[in-house]
Amino acid sequence: MDDIVQMLVCLALLVVVALLSGWFFSHRTRRKVSYMLDALEDNETNFRFREDRFIDRRINKTLNRMKRIFDKEKAELREREVYYGIMLDNVNTGIVVVDDDKGHVAYSNVAALELLGISSLLNLRQLNIISPSLTEAFFRVTQGHEEKANFVNEVSQKAIALTSSEASIGRKKVKIIAFNDISSEMEETEADSWSKLIRVITHEIMNTVTPIASLSDALAGYAASHTPAEVLSSGQNGGLDFKDGLETIAASSKGLIKFVESYRNLTHLPAPLKKVLYLKDVVARVFKLSRQQMFMSGISCSYEENPADVMIYADEDLIFQILINMLKNAVQAEATDIKVSARVDASDNVIVDIANNGQPIPKESCEEIFVPFFTTKSSGSGIGLNISRQIMRRHNGSLILSKSTETETVFSLIFR
Repeated sequence: MDDIVQMLVCLALLVVVALLSGWFFSHRTRRKVSYMLDALEDNETNFRFREDRFIDRRINKTLNRMKRIFDKEKAELREREVYYGIMLDNVNTGIVVVDDDKGHVAYSNVAALELLGISSLLNLRQLNIISPSLTEAFFRVTQGHEEKANFVNEVSQKAIALTSSEASIGRKKVKIIAFNDISSEMEETEADSWSKLIRVITHEIMNTVTPIASLSDALAGYAASHTPAEVLSSGQNGGLDFKDGLETIAASSKGLIKFVESYRNLTHLPAPLKKVLYLKDVVARVFKLSRQQMFMSGISCSYEENPADVMIYADEDLIFQILINMLKNAVQAEATDIKVSARVDASDNVIVDIANNGQPIPKESCEEIFVPFFTTKSSGSGIGLNISRQIMRRHNGSLILSKSTETETVFSLIFR
Protein backbone atom coordinates (compact mmCIF):
# COMPACT_ATOMS: atom_id res chain seq x y z
CA MET A 1 0.00 0.00 0.00
CA ASP A 2 2.84 2.37 0.92
CA ASP A 3 4.57 1.55 -2.37
CA ILE A 4 1.47 2.48 -4.30
CA VAL A 5 1.15 5.82 -2.45
CA GLN A 6 4.82 6.59 -3.07
CA MET A 7 4.40 5.72 -6.72
CA LEU A 8 1.38 8.02 -7.03
CA VAL A 9 3.26 10.82 -5.29
CA CYS A 10 6.20 10.36 -7.66
CA LEU A 11 3.88 10.38 -10.65
CA ALA A 12 2.20 13.52 -9.34
CA LEU A 13 5.58 15.17 -8.86
CA LEU A 14 6.61 14.14 -12.38
CA VAL A 15 3.41 15.59 -13.77
CA VAL A 16 3.94 18.85 -11.85
CA VAL A 17 7.57 19.04 -12.97
CA ALA A 18 6.55 18.31 -16.57
CA LEU A 19 3.85 20.98 -16.42
CA LEU A 20 6.21 23.49 -14.85
CA SER A 21 8.91 22.62 -17.41
CA GLY A 22 6.42 22.91 -20.24
CA TRP A 23 5.12 26.24 -18.94
CA PHE A 24 8.69 27.54 -18.42
CA PHE A 25 9.76 26.39 -21.91
CA SER A 26 6.61 27.83 -23.47
CA HIS A 27 7.05 31.12 -21.62
CA ARG A 28 10.72 31.27 -22.60
CA THR A 29 9.84 30.51 -26.21
CA ARG A 30 7.12 33.16 -26.31
CA ARG A 31 9.55 35.73 -24.90
CA LYS A 32 12.11 34.86 -27.59
CA VAL A 33 9.54 35.06 -30.37
CA SER A 34 8.19 38.33 -28.97
CA TYR A 35 11.71 39.74 -28.69
CA MET A 36 12.50 38.72 -32.28
CA LEU A 37 9.27 40.25 -33.65
CA ASP A 38 9.87 43.51 -31.75
CA ALA A 39 13.42 43.66 -33.09
CA LEU A 40 12.33 42.98 -36.68
CA GLU A 41 9.54 45.54 -36.39
CA ASP A 42 12.15 48.11 -35.33
CA ASN A 43 14.27 47.07 -38.31
CA GLU A 44 16.91 45.66 -35.93
CA THR A 45 18.51 42.37 -36.98
CA ASN A 46 21.71 42.43 -34.94
CA PHE A 47 20.80 39.48 -32.69
CA ARG A 48 21.29 35.71 -32.59
CA PHE A 49 20.02 32.98 -30.24
CA ARG A 50 22.44 30.46 -28.70
CA GLU A 51 22.38 26.98 -30.23
CA ASP A 52 24.72 25.17 -27.76
CA ARG A 53 22.11 24.42 -25.09
CA PHE A 54 20.30 21.13 -25.42
CA ILE A 55 17.00 22.25 -23.90
CA ASP A 56 16.18 25.01 -26.45
CA ARG A 57 18.60 24.23 -29.25
CA ARG A 58 15.88 23.28 -31.73
CA ILE A 59 13.70 26.35 -31.17
CA ASN A 60 16.77 28.63 -31.27
CA LYS A 61 17.89 27.10 -34.56
CA THR A 62 14.41 27.69 -35.98
CA LEU A 63 14.35 31.32 -34.84
CA ASN A 64 17.88 31.92 -36.20
CA ARG A 65 16.80 30.39 -39.50
CA MET A 66 13.83 32.73 -39.66
CA LYS A 67 16.19 35.65 -38.98
CA ARG A 68 18.50 34.55 -41.82
CA ILE A 69 15.54 34.32 -44.22
CA PHE A 70 14.45 37.82 -43.18
CA ASP A 71 18.01 39.14 -43.64
CA LYS A 72 18.17 37.58 -47.09
CA GLU A 73 14.86 39.10 -48.15
CA LYS A 74 15.90 42.47 -46.77
CA ALA A 75 19.22 42.33 -48.63
CA GLU A 76 17.47 41.41 -51.87
CA LEU A 77 15.00 44.26 -51.37
CA ARG A 78 17.88 46.67 -50.79
CA GLU A 79 19.56 45.41 -53.96
CA ARG A 80 16.33 46.02 -55.90
CA GLU A 81 16.11 49.54 -54.49
CA VAL A 82 19.69 50.23 -55.58
CA TYR A 83 18.93 48.73 -59.00
CA TYR A 84 15.81 50.82 -59.52
CA GLY A 85 17.60 53.89 -58.16
CA ILE A 86 20.42 53.45 -60.69
CA MET A 87 17.88 52.86 -63.44
CA LEU A 88 15.93 56.04 -62.55
CA ASP A 89 19.15 58.04 -62.33
CA ASN A 90 19.93 57.08 -65.93
CA VAL A 91 16.71 58.31 -67.49
CA ASN A 92 16.16 61.81 -68.84
CA THR A 93 12.80 62.20 -67.11
CA GLY A 94 12.81 63.96 -63.76
CA ILE A 95 11.15 61.93 -60.99
CA VAL A 96 10.06 63.42 -57.64
CA VAL A 97 8.16 61.45 -54.99
CA VAL A 98 6.12 63.54 -52.54
CA ASP A 99 4.79 61.72 -49.47
CA ASP A 100 2.56 64.33 -47.78
CA ASP A 101 0.40 67.39 -48.46
CA LYS A 102 3.11 69.70 -47.08
CA GLY A 103 5.40 68.91 -50.00
CA HIS A 104 7.96 66.68 -48.26
CA VAL A 105 10.10 65.01 -50.93
CA ALA A 106 10.92 61.35 -50.24
CA TYR A 107 12.94 60.82 -53.44
CA SER A 108 14.27 62.77 -56.42
CA ASN A 109 16.44 61.35 -59.18
CA VAL A 110 19.50 62.93 -60.77
CA ALA A 111 17.56 64.12 -63.83
CA ALA A 112 15.11 66.01 -61.61
CA LEU A 113 17.89 67.88 -59.83
CA GLU A 114 19.69 68.65 -63.11
CA LEU A 115 16.52 69.93 -64.81
CA LEU A 116 15.71 72.14 -61.81
CA GLY A 117 19.34 73.24 -61.47
CA ILE A 118 19.62 72.41 -57.74
CA SER A 119 21.82 70.05 -55.71
CA SER A 120 19.12 68.61 -53.43
CA LEU A 121 15.36 68.73 -52.96
CA LEU A 122 13.86 68.04 -49.54
CA ASN A 123 10.60 69.96 -49.89
CA LEU A 124 8.70 71.37 -52.87
CA ARG A 125 8.65 74.80 -51.23
CA GLN A 126 12.38 75.02 -51.93
CA LEU A 127 11.34 75.67 -55.53
CA ASN A 128 10.04 79.12 -54.49
CA ILE A 129 13.65 80.26 -54.72
CA ILE A 130 13.58 79.41 -58.43
CA SER A 131 10.01 80.45 -59.21
CA PRO A 132 6.76 80.55 -57.16
CA SER A 133 4.83 79.49 -60.27
CA LEU A 134 7.06 76.40 -60.50
CA THR A 135 6.14 75.46 -56.93
CA GLU A 136 2.45 75.96 -57.71
CA ALA A 137 2.73 73.68 -60.75
CA PHE A 138 4.26 70.87 -58.64
CA PHE A 139 1.54 71.20 -55.99
CA ARG A 140 -1.26 71.62 -58.55
CA VAL A 141 -0.47 68.72 -60.91
CA THR A 142 -2.91 65.82 -60.47
CA GLN A 143 -3.29 62.38 -61.96
CA GLY A 144 -4.55 62.47 -65.53
CA HIS A 145 -3.69 66.13 -66.11
CA GLU A 146 -0.60 67.85 -67.45
CA GLU A 147 0.86 71.07 -66.12
CA LYS A 148 3.44 73.29 -67.76
CA ALA A 149 5.87 75.67 -66.05
CA ASN A 150 8.50 78.14 -67.23
CA PHE A 151 11.40 79.18 -65.02
CA VAL A 152 15.01 80.30 -65.05
CA ASN A 153 17.52 78.22 -63.08
CA GLU A 154 21.21 78.88 -62.52
CA VAL A 155 22.03 77.58 -66.00
CA SER A 156 19.32 78.65 -68.44
CA GLN A 157 15.65 79.28 -69.10
CA LYS A 158 13.56 76.12 -68.98
CA ALA A 159 10.08 74.95 -69.84
CA ILE A 160 8.85 71.67 -68.38
CA ALA A 161 5.73 69.53 -68.66
CA LEU A 162 4.60 67.73 -65.49
CA THR A 163 2.41 64.67 -64.96
CA SER A 164 1.68 62.75 -61.78
CA SER A 165 0.33 59.44 -60.50
CA GLU A 166 -0.59 58.18 -57.06
CA ALA A 167 0.66 55.08 -55.26
CA SER A 168 0.66 53.59 -51.76
CA ILE A 169 3.70 52.54 -49.74
CA GLY A 170 2.47 50.70 -46.70
CA ARG A 171 -0.33 52.84 -45.33
CA LYS A 172 1.05 56.07 -46.77
CA LYS A 173 -0.09 57.54 -50.07
CA VAL A 174 2.55 59.18 -52.23
CA LYS A 175 2.41 61.33 -55.36
CA ILE A 176 4.93 60.49 -58.06
CA ILE A 177 5.65 63.52 -60.26
CA ALA A 178 7.39 63.03 -63.60
CA PHE A 179 8.53 65.98 -65.71
CA ASN A 180 10.44 66.56 -68.93
CA ASP A 181 12.26 69.46 -70.53
CA ILE A 182 10.13 70.77 -73.41
CA SER A 183 12.17 73.93 -74.02
CA SER A 184 13.17 72.91 -77.55
CA GLU A 185 9.60 71.97 -78.47
CA MET A 186 8.35 75.26 -77.03
CA GLU A 187 10.99 77.18 -78.98
CA GLU A 188 9.97 75.45 -82.21
CA THR A 189 6.29 76.14 -81.51
CA GLU A 190 7.03 79.75 -80.60
CA ALA A 191 9.12 80.24 -83.74
CA ASP A 192 6.37 78.69 -85.86
CA SER A 193 3.74 80.91 -84.18
CA TRP A 194 5.83 84.03 -84.76
CA SER A 195 6.34 83.01 -88.37
CA LYS A 196 2.60 82.62 -88.89
CA LEU A 197 1.88 85.86 -87.04
CA ILE A 198 4.46 87.85 -89.02
CA ARG A 199 3.16 86.35 -92.27
CA VAL A 200 -0.42 87.37 -91.46
CA ILE A 201 0.56 90.85 -90.19
CA THR A 202 2.77 91.45 -93.26
CA HIS A 203 -0.03 90.36 -95.56
CA GLU A 204 -2.53 92.67 -93.82
CA ILE A 205 -0.19 95.68 -93.79
CA MET A 206 0.92 95.19 -97.40
CA ASN A 207 -2.70 94.95 -98.57
CA THR A 208 -3.32 98.35 -96.96
CA VAL A 209 -0.05 100.16 -97.58
CA THR A 210 0.46 99.14 -101.24
CA PRO A 211 -2.61 100.96 -102.63
CA ILE A 212 -1.83 103.98 -100.40
CA ALA A 213 1.71 104.18 -101.79
CA SER A 214 0.53 103.66 -105.36
CA LEU A 215 -2.22 106.25 -105.08
CA SER A 216 0.10 108.75 -103.36
CA ASP A 217 2.66 108.42 -106.17
CA ALA A 218 -0.07 108.94 -108.75
CA LEU A 219 -1.39 112.05 -106.98
CA ALA A 220 2.14 113.44 -106.53
CA GLY A 221 2.95 112.86 -110.23
CA TYR A 222 -0.30 114.48 -111.32
CA ALA A 223 0.31 117.50 -109.09
CA ALA A 224 3.85 117.89 -110.48
CA SER A 225 2.73 117.91 -114.11
CA HIS A 226 -0.36 120.15 -113.77
CA THR A 227 -1.09 123.65 -112.65
CA PRO A 228 -2.83 124.28 -109.30
CA ALA A 229 -6.00 125.21 -111.11
CA GLU A 230 -5.94 121.93 -113.03
CA VAL A 231 -5.34 120.02 -109.81
CA LEU A 232 -8.31 121.71 -108.12
CA SER A 233 -10.54 120.90 -111.08
CA SER A 234 -9.22 117.33 -111.40
CA GLY A 235 -11.73 114.64 -112.28
CA GLN A 236 -14.01 116.96 -114.23
CA ASN A 237 -12.44 116.18 -117.60
CA GLY A 238 -11.56 112.51 -117.07
CA GLY A 239 -8.40 113.27 -115.12
CA LEU A 240 -7.32 111.96 -111.75
CA ASP A 241 -9.78 113.02 -109.01
CA PHE A 242 -7.71 114.43 -106.11
CA LYS A 243 -10.64 114.44 -103.71
CA ASP A 244 -11.49 110.76 -104.29
CA GLY A 245 -7.81 109.85 -104.06
CA LEU A 246 -7.35 111.58 -100.72
CA GLU A 247 -10.56 110.03 -99.37
CA THR A 248 -9.29 106.58 -100.41
CA ILE A 249 -5.97 107.20 -98.65
CA ALA A 250 -7.80 108.38 -95.50
CA ALA A 251 -10.08 105.31 -95.48
CA SER A 252 -7.13 102.95 -95.93
CA SER A 253 -5.21 104.70 -93.16
CA LYS A 254 -8.16 104.32 -90.79
CA GLY A 255 -8.31 100.63 -91.65
CA LEU A 256 -4.64 100.27 -90.77
CA ILE A 257 -5.21 102.10 -87.46
CA LYS A 258 -8.10 99.72 -86.73
CA PHE A 259 -5.82 96.76 -87.44
CA VAL A 260 -3.18 98.10 -85.00
CA GLU A 261 -5.92 98.65 -82.40
CA SER A 262 -6.90 94.98 -82.79
CA TYR A 263 -3.31 93.98 -82.08
CA ARG A 264 -3.35 96.15 -78.94
CA ASN A 265 -6.51 94.38 -77.75
CA LEU A 266 -4.83 91.04 -78.39
CA THR A 267 -1.85 91.83 -76.18
CA HIS A 268 -3.62 93.63 -73.30
CA LEU A 269 -6.11 91.16 -71.86
CA PRO A 270 -7.22 91.91 -68.29
CA ALA A 271 -6.52 89.48 -65.44
CA PRO A 272 -9.64 87.40 -64.68
CA LEU A 273 -11.63 88.28 -61.54
CA LYS A 274 -12.88 84.81 -60.67
CA LYS A 275 -15.94 83.84 -58.65
CA VAL A 276 -18.30 80.87 -58.45
CA LEU A 277 -20.88 81.03 -61.25
CA TYR A 278 -23.86 78.98 -62.32
CA LEU A 279 -23.16 78.32 -65.99
CA LYS A 280 -26.86 78.43 -66.90
CA ASP A 281 -27.03 82.05 -65.64
CA VAL A 282 -24.13 83.12 -67.88
CA VAL A 283 -25.66 81.36 -70.92
CA ALA A 284 -29.07 82.91 -70.17
CA ARG A 285 -27.44 86.36 -70.16
CA VAL A 286 -25.80 85.63 -73.53
CA PHE A 287 -29.07 84.38 -75.06
CA LYS A 288 -30.95 87.41 -73.72
CA LEU A 289 -28.51 89.84 -75.33
CA SER A 290 -28.48 87.91 -78.63
CA ARG A 291 -32.23 87.21 -78.76
CA GLN A 292 -33.10 89.97 -81.25
CA GLN A 293 -30.23 89.13 -83.61
CA MET A 294 -31.04 85.41 -83.48
CA PHE A 295 -34.74 86.12 -84.17
CA MET A 296 -33.92 88.35 -87.14
CA SER A 297 -31.55 85.69 -88.53
CA GLY A 298 -34.01 82.84 -87.96
CA ILE A 299 -31.65 80.98 -85.63
CA SER A 300 -32.82 78.77 -82.76
CA CYS A 301 -30.69 78.51 -79.60
CA SER A 302 -30.85 75.92 -76.82
CA TYR A 303 -28.98 75.02 -73.66
CA GLU A 304 -28.78 71.79 -71.67
CA GLU A 305 -26.55 70.58 -68.84
CA ASN A 306 -25.80 67.31 -67.10
CA PRO A 307 -25.87 67.26 -64.12
CA ALA A 308 -28.10 70.19 -63.24
CA ASP A 309 -26.67 73.43 -61.85
CA VAL A 310 -23.18 73.11 -63.31
CA MET A 311 -20.84 75.61 -61.64
CA ILE A 312 -17.54 77.14 -62.78
CA TYR A 313 -14.96 79.33 -61.05
CA ALA A 314 -14.36 82.07 -63.57
CA ASP A 315 -14.62 85.73 -64.59
CA GLU A 316 -18.24 86.18 -65.70
CA ASP A 317 -17.57 89.03 -68.14
CA LEU A 318 -14.67 87.24 -69.87
CA ILE A 319 -16.61 83.97 -70.27
CA PHE A 320 -19.57 86.03 -71.50
CA GLN A 321 -17.23 87.54 -74.12
CA ILE A 322 -16.18 84.07 -75.31
CA LEU A 323 -19.76 82.84 -75.67
CA ILE A 324 -20.84 85.99 -77.50
CA ASN A 325 -17.93 85.50 -79.92
CA MET A 326 -18.93 81.84 -80.47
CA LEU A 327 -22.52 82.83 -81.29
CA LYS A 328 -21.30 85.61 -83.60
CA ASN A 329 -19.10 83.12 -85.48
CA ALA A 330 -22.05 80.73 -85.82
CA VAL A 331 -24.23 83.51 -87.27
CA GLN A 332 -21.50 84.41 -89.77
CA ALA A 333 -21.26 80.73 -90.72
CA GLU A 334 -24.98 80.92 -91.68
CA ALA A 335 -26.08 78.52 -88.93
CA THR A 336 -29.78 77.98 -88.24
CA ASP A 337 -29.39 76.00 -85.01
CA ILE A 338 -27.01 76.66 -82.10
CA LYS A 339 -26.78 74.22 -79.20
CA VAL A 340 -24.85 74.95 -76.01
CA SER A 341 -24.37 72.01 -73.62
CA ALA A 342 -22.43 71.55 -70.38
CA ARG A 343 -21.21 68.37 -68.71
CA VAL A 344 -18.81 67.21 -66.01
CA ASP A 345 -16.36 64.46 -66.99
CA ALA A 346 -14.81 61.71 -64.84
CA SER A 347 -12.00 64.05 -63.77
CA ASP A 348 -14.45 66.74 -62.60
CA ASN A 349 -13.64 68.98 -65.56
CA VAL A 350 -16.50 71.15 -66.78
CA ILE A 351 -16.81 70.94 -70.57
CA VAL A 352 -18.99 73.40 -72.48
CA ASP A 353 -19.72 72.47 -76.11
CA ILE A 354 -20.98 75.14 -78.53
CA ALA A 355 -22.35 73.39 -81.63
CA ASN A 356 -23.83 74.91 -84.78
CA ASN A 357 -25.00 73.56 -88.14
CA GLY A 358 -23.42 76.32 -90.20
CA GLN A 359 -20.81 76.08 -92.93
CA PRO A 360 -17.87 73.90 -91.87
CA ILE A 361 -14.38 75.24 -91.35
CA PRO A 362 -12.14 74.16 -94.26
CA LYS A 363 -9.79 71.35 -93.28
CA GLU A 364 -6.76 73.34 -94.37
CA SER A 365 -7.81 76.16 -92.00
CA CYS A 366 -8.49 74.08 -88.87
CA GLU A 367 -4.89 74.48 -87.69
CA GLU A 368 -4.83 78.21 -88.49
CA ILE A 369 -8.05 79.55 -86.96
CA PHE A 370 -6.45 80.28 -83.58
CA VAL A 371 -3.54 82.20 -85.15
CA PRO A 372 -3.92 85.97 -84.57
CA PHE A 373 -5.39 87.89 -87.55
CA PHE A 374 -6.09 84.73 -89.52
CA THR A 375 -9.68 84.69 -90.75
CA THR A 376 -11.76 82.87 -93.35
CA LYS A 377 -14.33 85.73 -93.38
CA SER A 378 -14.09 88.79 -95.59
CA SER A 379 -15.03 91.17 -92.74
CA GLY A 380 -13.44 89.37 -89.80
CA SER A 381 -10.58 90.74 -87.67
CA GLY A 382 -9.09 87.31 -87.00
CA ILE A 383 -8.50 87.88 -83.28
CA GLY A 384 -11.73 86.61 -81.68
CA LEU A 385 -10.75 82.94 -81.37
CA ASN A 386 -7.22 83.76 -80.25
CA ILE A 387 -8.49 86.11 -77.53
CA SER A 388 -11.02 83.47 -76.45
CA ARG A 389 -8.29 80.84 -76.18
CA GLN A 390 -6.10 83.24 -74.18
CA ILE A 391 -9.00 83.87 -71.79
CA MET A 392 -9.47 80.13 -71.26
CA ARG A 393 -5.76 79.66 -70.62
CA ARG A 394 -5.92 82.37 -67.94
CA HIS A 395 -8.64 80.24 -66.34
CA ASN A 396 -6.32 77.21 -66.40
CA GLY A 397 -8.51 75.77 -69.14
CA SER A 398 -8.50 75.45 -72.90
CA LEU A 399 -10.53 76.14 -76.02
CA ILE A 400 -10.43 73.59 -78.84
CA LEU A 401 -12.16 72.87 -82.12
CA SER A 402 -13.69 69.47 -81.37
CA LYS A 403 -14.99 68.82 -84.88
CA SER A 404 -16.18 70.52 -88.05
CA THR A 405 -18.18 68.45 -90.52
CA GLU A 406 -20.80 69.20 -93.17
CA THR A 407 -23.51 68.80 -90.53
CA GLU A 408 -21.97 70.24 -87.35
CA THR A 409 -19.12 72.38 -86.03
CA VAL A 410 -18.32 72.11 -82.30
CA PHE A 411 -16.04 74.29 -80.17
CA SER A 412 -15.34 73.08 -76.62
CA LEU A 413 -14.46 75.14 -73.55
CA ILE A 414 -12.69 73.00 -70.93
CA PHE A 415 -12.56 74.27 -67.34
CA ARG A 416 -10.15 72.30 -65.13
